[in-house]
Amino acid sequence: QVQVAESGGGLVQAGGSLSLSCAASGRTFTIIAMDWFRQTPGKEREFVARLTWGGDHTYIDSVKGRFTISRDSAKNTWYLQMNSLKPDDTAVYYCAAILQGGSYTSWGQGTQVTVSS
Repeated sequence: QVQVAESGGGLVQAGGSLSLSCAASGRTFTIIAMDWFRQTPGKEREFVARLTWGGDHTYIDSVKGRFTISRDSAKNTWYLQMNSLKPDDTAVYYCAAILQGGSYTSWGQGTQVTVSS
């Protein structure tokens, strides 16, 4: 099994930056991609970005050019660098690994990002 744990959230003014981390543990060699999601109260969890093991990046339109997903393979840690933050980016951010066979890991506790206007 693989477990993930998010960190790095906080309060930032609009236009500012934050870097989120997602530390994976367990059978990390089974990870084929890592996704970031976000969720605000009363809304569905929303896909934000993906990085495959082969290095392909995918982003939702609203974050393209502002967010960057990356990884440090030696640390089994993935990152979501968020620049030019907007109040609409306020949410709890989660990471989830896609494993060989196509299943997702269980959700971590998430990390709160709050962007003030």
